[in-house]
Amino acid sequence: MRVRIRAVRSICDTTTTNKYIDGHFSLLESYGVTKVTSADRSWAENPNVYLLVVESEDGSKVFGGGRVQIKSGNYNLPLEPAIIEKDTRIVEYMSQFGDLEVAELCGVWNSKEIAGYGIGSIFLIRAGVAVASLLRLKCLMGFCSPFTLENCQKLGFGIIEGLGDSGTFLYPKEGLIATILDIKNLKDLPNAKEEEKDKIFYLKNNPVHSSNETSPKGDFTILYDLET
Repeated sequence: MRVRIRAVRSICDTTTTNKYIDGHFSLLESYGVTKVTSADRSWAENPNVYLLVVESEDGSKVFGGGRVQIKSGNYNLPLEPAIIEKDTRIVEYMSQFGDLEVAELCGVWNSKEIAGYGIGSIFLIRAGVAVASLLRLKCLMGFCSPFTLENCQKLGFGIIEGLGDSGTFLYPKEGLIATILDIKNLKDLPNAKEEEKDKIFYLKNNPVHSSNETSPKGDFTILYDLET
């Protein structure tokens, strides 16, 4: 299998953006999730949203993706309205950041067609951290499921224990648990495991390259194009 992980400014490629949105909604609906703030289409008009799309080599099909969504002007991060109903401390937390200083890695998904290769659980998140660093942001935030928590921590994310129940929320619906995380030093990644830090730095220094990978489901190749 060969797939491409490509970074694109969402307002500059509406065709890819619409494919990403349709695929994300279809996946959420298949799991019975019909209300989630990160799936709101209004972000597509935000000039400071960068998509990471997992697509076929010829670009004809989108298999998954994620967003680095920067807080700017009238655009809050998706996690802000999701949290404020449950914990107003999010307002004080966000006050430490100015315009274009913090982003959320959100809307990460992969289709069942490529499930099992680890693309949504590690490769997309790693690429998101690299892109956020290339954008010179102060902080990258995100929600993660129990399934991806360990991987996120390896990449340098820390639990924001001062929010929610020691960092956890019932989200996106009752019965599902999400943990809120952040990386505050995207340049140096002091809390990342050395192996992961090296891989992220390689992505930053070589945003266009191919990488042969191995997974329990088989060998595959990722063609990276992370230039923003």
